[in-house]
Amino acid sequence: MTRQGTVAIEPMDGTAAVRAADAFRLIYAEAFAGPPYHETEDGVAAAFRRFPAQAGDRAFRAALARAGDGEPVGMAYGRPLPSDTVWWDELTGPVPDAVRREDGRRTFGLMELAVRGAWRGRGVARALHTALLDGIGAERVLLNVHPANEAATAAYRAWGYRKVGEARPGGGAADLHDVMLLDLRRGPARPS
Repeated sequence: MTRQGTVAIEPMDGTAAVRAADAFRLIYAEAFAGPPYHETEDGVAAAFRRFPAQAGDRAFRAALARAGDGEPVGMAYGRPLPSDTVWWDELTGPVPDAVRREDGRRTFGLMELAVRGAWRGRGVARALHTALLDGIGAERVLLNVHPANEAATAAYRAWGYRKVGEARPGGGAADLHDVMLLDLRRGPARPS
């Protein structure tokens, strides 16, 4: 467990994350309730019906941030992309074979990173990101971000991510998202 100010960051495997699912759900529901996501109760319920299966992947990783009193304030989770991933297929433009090639270790898919409103702007997201990626052994990290979420997009750019395309996650049902990639072989980006 690491500390970020008055916040403790706990790295977790899938089993621990499932045990803490209520904390992840609370953060997710609050962080994505407003614009541009407008997540509904049904959407949150659907996301957390999928959560145990996602966390069941042996390489699943998570990080949970809690305030000094134990209140959950932020979370991040993801897993390496399998060789048969559909993530690259969701891009609206062509993706060169050399970029889309996956082997189950090459790319870590950052599925969610969220911080509750009152805790934003305190470095919690960066600390979660760092804890989640510590020692993953992947060459790169891939994520989707809603382009209207300017704060998240700016943070990802400051951390070294670059936009590589656009996608409609979830089989095309979601809004258009920017697809961003962080090349870990270049070394970590310097905090800005």
